[in-house]
Amino acid sequence: MSRRRFPPLSALALLAGLALPALAHGQDCPAPGQWLAGDGTPVTTDALMRAMADQEVVLLGEQHDRADHHRWQLHTLAGLHALRPDLVIGLEMLPRESQPALDAWVAGELTEAEFLEASGWYAHWRLDPDLYLPILHFARLHGIPLKALNVSGELRRRLAQEGWEAIPAAERYGITPPAAPAEGYRRDLETAFAEHDLTDETVLERFIDAQLVWDRAMATALAEAAEGDALVVGLMGWRHLTNGHGVPHQLADLGVTDQRALLPRSPGDACEPPPDGLADAFFVLAEPPGGEPPAPPRLGVLIDAGEDGVTVQAVEAGSVAEATGLREGDIILSAAGRPLASPGELSALIHDLLPGTLLPLEVRRGDATREMLARFPSVTR
Repeated sequence: MSRRRFPPLSALALLAGLALPALAHGQDCPAPGQWLAGDGTPVTTDALMRAMADQEVVLLGEQHDRADHHRWQLHTLAGLHALRPDLVIGLEMLPRESQPALDAWVAGELTEAEFLEASGWYAHWRLDPDLYLPILHFARLHGIPLKALNVSGELRRRLAQEGWEAIPAAERYGITPPAAPAEGYRRDLETAFAEHDLTDETVLERFIDAQLVWDRAMATALAEAAEGDALVVGLMGWRHLTNGHGVPHQLADLGVTDQRALLPRSPGDACEPPPDGLADAFFVLAEPPGGEPPAPPRLGVLIDAGEDGVTVQAVEAGSVAEATGLREGDIILSAAGRPLASPGELSALIHDLLPGTLLPLEVRRGDATREMLARFPSVTR
């Protein structure tokens, strides 16, 4: 049932006066802090927030490693919370298994370090938690429930490879098979797949199936949370919500039609109209003084758990890992003299490194064990 009390976003373009401030004479680009409707038309913050607060689900896209994207998400959450205090925040970053840790965090039972350990943050996400902690503290301060939207990589692989009927509903958290993707989304996924320099058709189909499972899992969790009276806001990578594909498509299949997808937009991009249908609204970011801050250290490998350490599944071109000499199939036994039992341990160790650090690695390749030295650049961007 629709809860809409304010004009839908498409109707905002028809509002006069304060709802649609024109750009000042001679101003070519929207100023930082300006909201834009999906077609690039300026919209007041008040009108935009009221329209969003009347939805069932609002999706906030991000580029995961952009601090300014997460600041925008936090500010948007604060605005929505002011209008609709009954709020739930959904997180792509963590799987269903992490829900008890999220509940304990909101209840104030865990320190930051305890939460990162209990949630398996580094094992599941591996990105700098400092990017997300302000949002997590906001939720705890206001008693806003946090909901794990994802499922483990292992379950995604099983669903994509073994099929839905092979896995009991309880083991897949009641997630139903995804709706078939629109042709445009399939093309987008094929493009993303090609960026990894992979061409195998069988691998491509598994990749697409895994992405659909990912989208369906998040949509299912969002739809479940939306069954009550709360406004549900999902935080996720931008590829999952653009053009009405991905999660919006799966939400619609689950019967959630009062939904909107919002994206941040860089100042330079805001000078041109956004691509048609990309998102329902955009927020114009400010240009950071001196550019984006240095990125945290990255080894540049795809890793998984192994019997005696962590197994290297892929090495990024131009990465520290490639320069170190790591190869697919290598097993990293220890780092800085510490034996590794999980991928999360290596991710946590690298997260704490300072720029310019040398990291000793003990690596097994075939029957031989060798010492390697990973050299992290003094400044990473």
